[in-house]
Amino acid sequence: MEWKQRNLRELGRIVCGDADHFLYRSSKYITQLFEDCDLDFVHRGETRADWCANRVKDALAMPHSSSSKPPDTFLRIIRRVLEKTEAQEGDNDRIKALAALNMILAREGWEAFYDSNGIAQLKHLPTNTVVEMANPHRPLTHTEIERKEHLTAYLERCSEDELIAEVLLPLFRQLGFHRITSAGHKDKALEYGKDVWMKFTLPTLHVLYFGIQAKKGKLDASGMSTSNVAEIHNQLAMMLGHEIFDPELNRRVLVDHAFIVAGGEITKSARNWLGNKLDASKRSQILFMDREDILNLFIVTNLPLPKGTRPQQLTTAGLDDEVPF
Repeated sequence: MEWKQRNLRELGRIVCGDADHFLYRSSKYITQLFEDCDLDFVHRGETRADWCANRVKDALAMPHSSSSKPPDTFLRIIRRVLEKTEAQEGDNDRIKALAALNMILAREGWEAFYDSNGIAQLKHLPTNTVVEMANPHRPLTHTEIERKEHLTAYLERCSEDELIAEVLLPLFRQLGFHRITSAGHKDKALEYGKDVWMKFTLPTLHVLYFGIQAKKGKLDASGMSTSNVAEIHNQLAMMLGHEIFDPELNRRVLVDHAFIVAGGEITKSARNWLGNKLDASKRSQILFMDREDILNLFIVTNLPLPKGTRPQQLTTAGLDDEVPF
């Protein structure tokens, strides 16, 4: 990812604190800033602004998945220089610092903003997508744990269509999938084993096609009944064998991989049962995603919770303030 030299120079001045509204950093603290961003850059007395500009350029050159998602290290740098604990006099909420940084970012098609938790985020303007270091296995913050609990309660009571429309579609869009098309459940004859199909463009510009078969509850194959997982098996066979029409290419294509998504648990017995029923070539095409995967991905990508997720606050309107005696 290459940026114009002018913009790199101005970002370098922000990093070292030569720009207004940003904390001034000497050599030691410049090195510490990059350490905080998991970068092993050490400042050894070079011209501060020029050296920082070159290090930002190095960070932008690191591996990234697409043109709409910069390297994670660059996002860490943006978050670090916008930390609210470094507010300067006359800019307690860091609005002036944010505006100064966005003047530079906008020239390259980006915009920084603070989310509801006061953490700096980065948005790609041409695609209107928010960049997020989505690591579903990292420890969650207290606020994220609360959001996860609200989403868990929502998954308990939502319908299958609501699971798809309110949770899965926004999640997969945020993860970089596109042309996401939901078959819905109004006309099951047209599903051909899939509730959703979508595609993902690799950094090499090759395209992979995915189908999703979603179930609201638990998928299990233990005990006497295997009806729900047997239904999944039949739908998988249809999904992988039936072509879909891609209007962007004006031709029919086959699904490369199938997501089996459950709003509950997918037990080990269900996974093994499906694996034994499918041949080796089809087994490699199956990807599982259960409730815990959905919850963690949804929370760490900072998506807004579905409508009706949070419980209504108890209101005191119309209640008497007087003690009833």
